[in-house]
Amino acid sequence: MVKGRTGQRVRLYVRGTILGYKRSKSNQYENTSLVQIEGVNTKEDVAWYCGKRMAYIYKAKTKSSGTHYRCIWGKVTRPHGNSGVVRAKFKSNLPPESMVRAQGQSLHVPQQHLKIISRCGGLCLSARLS
Repeated sequence: MVKGRTGQRVRLYVRGTILGYKRSKSNQYENTSLVQIEGVNTKEDVAWYCGKRMAYIYKAKTKSSGTHYRCIWGKVTRPHGNSGVVRAKFKSNLPPESMVRAQGQSLHVPQQHLKIISRCGGLCLSARLS
């Protein structure tokens, strides 16, 4: 909490989970990831998130640019099915570890235009206007 500030912290993002890669029966396509955004349960809810940017934030062992945290940016491309799952493409493909670490890593979906500074590992969706 910032000194002098009273009340609860306001979270300007929505959490989510990385489910896996897009796939068929015998092939998987690592360039497209499937993401379940918290509170999004229908195809109609996904419409607001289409085109929004997201960031997969994770903690690395060595410091880079003065911090241990790194980020992979991506974008929501379209819905996947009828249950609120979205397809997302990232600048570089998400590592397979992003799907295994359900406790430490999650998806964060910011609701406004802001710079994201996340203290926990995860994926953020940014509504950047550009």
